[in-house]
Amino acid sequence: MHSLPILRSATQAGGALRAWLQSWWRVFHFGAIALVMAASPSAYDRETRNVMARQIYFTALQILPGFIVVTTLACYVVMRAVLSAATVYGFTEYAQDMAMRVLVLDLVPMFVALFVALRSGSAIGTEVVLMHINGELDALQRRGADPMRHALVPRVIGSTLSVVSLTAVGGLIALVLAYMGVYGLSPWGLPDFTHSVGQIFDPTATIGLAMKSVLFGLTVAVIPITASLDMPKSMSLAPIGVLNGMVRLFLTLALIEGASLATRYL
Repeated sequence: MHSLPILRSATQAGGALRAWLQSWWRVFHFGAIALVMAASPSAYDRETRNVMARQIYFTALQILPGFIVVTTLACYVVMRAVLSAATVYGFTEYAQDMAMRVLVLDLVPMFVALFVALRSGSAIGTEVVLMHINGELDALQRRGADPMRHALVPRVIGSTLSVVSLTAVGGLIALVLAYMGVYGLSPWGLPDFTHSVGQIFDPTATIGLAMKSVLFGLTVAVIPITASLDMPKSMSLAPIGVLNGMVRLFLTLALIEGASLATRYL
């Protein structure tokens, strides 16, 4: 008799684990399909390009002025903190390199991913879950249009391009502030600064940064979309689907950043 509750608990735990693994399999499967479609030139018809352009405008262009202001202030604060600490402990000659590494390779990409996730990830999740509940995706399929191609994948491509572009803008801001923090407005420090940038951003570091930015961009869209599609078609459950997607999104961003740090420093 005592074994029945244990058996029931083990069965429930096994079912929960199986459902968890299946949900992650759907995430990877959807992401793989999105990558294949993104690499296919035939996928970019007029409707797909329109959806992708709207996503890029909403995710990147519309917020660009505010993003530049916030990123500049954040980078300036971090830069001054690093330079001040280096001066106190006598490591002034390493301060600039350290600041550029920390900002461009770690803080800026993560900040951009969180910025876009809060701005666009939740919006994508809400939009897709409403389309799923209201039957708009099924209506597209009945009209002979592929929902993946014309509704979902363009949002993934647009979000990925937005994250990569904003990361490049944020990295450029960090480099400009790093130069001005040491040399001010003088042009005489350009040779030394260029040499330092070349040493820090070698091919390995540059490729790693590009891959991390692409993964961040895919994560921002793929996880909210799959979480929304997994929800039952009930309006009362829509907020739960969006919330589940955002929680999983933030955890995945943290795992990607942790893996990036482990790869570089361990």
